[in-house]
Amino acid sequence: MRTAYRTCPLCEAACGLELTVSEDRVVAARGDREHVFSQGFVCPKGATFGQLTGDPDRLRRPLVRRGGEHVEVTWDEAFAEIETRLGPIIHAYGRDALAVYLGNPNAHTMAGGLYVTPLIKSIASRNVFSASTVDQMPKHVSCGYLFGNPLTIPVPDLDRTDFLLILGANPWESNGSLATAADFPGRLKAIRSRGGRFIVVDPRRTRTAEHADEHLFIKPGTDAYLLFGIVHTLFDEDLVRLRDLDGHVSGVDEVRELASAFAPEKITAACGVPAERVRDLARQLAHADRAAVYGRIGTCTVEFGTLTSWLVDVVNVLTGNLDRPGGVMFPQAAHVRVSARAGSRGFSVGRWTSRVRGFPEVKGELPVATLADEIETPGEGQVRALLTVAGNPVLSTPNSGRLDRALAGLEFMVSVDPYLNETTRHADVILPPLEATQKGHFDFSFLGFAVRNFAAYSPPVFPADPGGMDEVDILARLILIATGRGSAGVASVHDHLLSQALEKSGFASSRELVRGDGPAERLLDVALRAGPYGDRFGERPGGLTLERLLENPHGIDLGPLVPRIPSVLKTPSGTVELCVPALAAESSRLLDALDRDRDRVVLIGRRHLRSNNSWMHNVPALVKGRDRCTLQVHPSDADRLALTDGDAAQVVSRAGALAARVEVTDRVMPGVVSLPHGWGHDLPGTRLSVASEHPGVNANVLTDELVMDPLSGNSVLNGIPVDIKPL
Repeated sequence: MRTAYRTCPLCEAACGLELTVSEDRVVAARGDREHVFSQGFVCPKGATFGQLTGDPDRLRRPLVRRGGEHVEVTWDEAFAEIETRLGPIIHAYGRDALAVYLGNPNAHTMAGGLYVTPLIKSIASRNVFSASTVDQMPKHVSCGYLFGNPLTIPVPDLDRTDFLLILGANPWESNGSLATAADFPGRLKAIRSRGGRFIVVDPRRTRTAEHADEHLFIKPGTDAYLLFGIVHTLFDEDLVRLRDLDGHVSGVDEVRELASAFAPEKITAACGVPAERVRDLARQLAHADRAAVYGRIGTCTVEFGTLTSWLVDVVNVLTGNLDRPGGVMFPQAAHVRVSARAGSRGFSVGRWTSRVRGFPEVKGELPVATLADEIETPGEGQVRALLTVAGNPVLSTPNSGRLDRALAGLEFMVSVDPYLNETTRHADVILPPLEATQKGHFDFSFLGFAVRNFAAYSPPVFPADPGGMDEVDILARLILIATGRGSAGVASVHDHLLSQALEKSGFASSRELVRGDGPAERLLDVALRAGPYGDRFGERPGGLTLERLLENPHGIDLGPLVPRIPSVLKTPSGTVELCVPALAAESSRLLDALDRDRDRVVLIGRRHLRSNNSWMHNVPALVKGRDRCTLQVHPSDADRLALTDGDAAQVVSRAGALAARVEVTDRVMPGVVSLPHGWGHDLPGTRLSVASEHPGVNANVLTDELVMDPLSGNSVLNGIPVDIKPL
């Protein structure tokens, strides 16, 4: 027996794990009590880390489809198949004929953080899609307009705030998102322990809402009305206080004018929150010493997702709580270089548009809701081949039944994935990376959203499987194929990326000083040493390096968040640009929708602590117990629809239909039903033995690919009109 320490890669919380290891397997996992950030916290997912990495259904060798069946082949055979079949498609139809889909787990690997972008550049296709447009893209767009960079996203300073307003988020079960906060529940409890309060606004009484000082039901998709009502009140009652932001914000008068049309008395019928309660929320936020507004998935995956995400930070700005301890602040990750100068070109969208429906590019990608269009519609630029990396869009994207059928019609498909799942069953070649314990880990994505600055690196727990392949080598070989250089010689790709990183860092002559056992580790060492806490290759003795992280297996605390305005602002004006034309126009559309009929029953999703989208349902410990894939229905709606607890109900939307077991509960508000997403493990051709015994139903059969947030291209996954009847 021995002990190893590792950052859990299963959600955004970045908790430290203490692993008990016996020979070649993990026999136990618990929270690392000495970890500088999580301090021993662990959730059920982290506790089953060993079961996930040791899953017998996990692929460890490549598969190629032959005669309609997936058969195991050598790595050279797999890449030869890709080179032989993909090259002619690109040669005949152009680079846009190959589309790329990136799934959520890419954010949880070093390869995803370092090699996916070079891969996309080497493919040079405009048809790039990802899970971002069924998740957080509205927040990227709103922050891009506000601060000039779509990755400059402020997070709630949980450890110092006195008053927290949470909209559309359930961190008690999600562990937090776009706010990396190990033990999010404990941090919420601490707010109350020090005399503060937190309030939850949600159409469902979640576990987070149960622990809050107050829970307010709201009609799905109407958070923008509530927030505009708060903004209106701040101006109407002379509660706007920019504080230290004075001189760093433009567009305040324009926002005042937009908000004038959204008096609380005018929006209350639309959102379902009483007018006086809206005004009181504004007063509480204005009068609290330190306050923050935090919105997440329920504010993003709706028709006005970008507008809602923008309004969250408009309120933070107008109450003087942006970039202020106890408000919302900008983390400073150890691997991200900073510029001391404010101002830049800012943020824009629409460098190109999708071929069929004309959607603008956002952040280098197109809405995944139009992927099926691009595959099914003949003509120049039609998608004929697809590369998926760690994604399962057949379960996670809107009208997924249509996408499932579209994938079956592709000429060629490659998947980098450890499972033969609902999506990869369509692949002609599947390339499985090494499992997590055989490779290093550093959170390139989530440390940029941490509520306290820290850094941690996890070295491999076990030697690499000699018959397997590290994901950086898989992606490097795909880069070679995409650029017409065959599939051998990955060292040249690794060497080029290292030279490129050194040149960009300003330390091109320091190559001999770079440390790290693998190509990803060497790139990490460069990023750390050139970063804000780094040793600058000896110029700053004692600064951060990969070696220092290896010497500190529990991580290194880099201190609480600190104010970063104005240098963090990269807008053309060098200010927080509070109002841009696109958001003003969207505000007008919101006003036009104020009197829209909202009497139909609508569907929302929900999270569970034992799940993360679709990729942990093959672990016995995480799916045992009662059925969690139920349709939650309010008692009054159940009576009206003649449904009783345990019944099967048919649920129908414009996009599709399914049958689900009814759970009658007052946790959802009247007129709202709830079904979790990520399930539907009953499709043929997969190798998910545990998940197939607990299939559930695929909620995304019901979501509509024709409805989306126009500013970001994000799909609408909450507030979907449905008809329900007993089955």
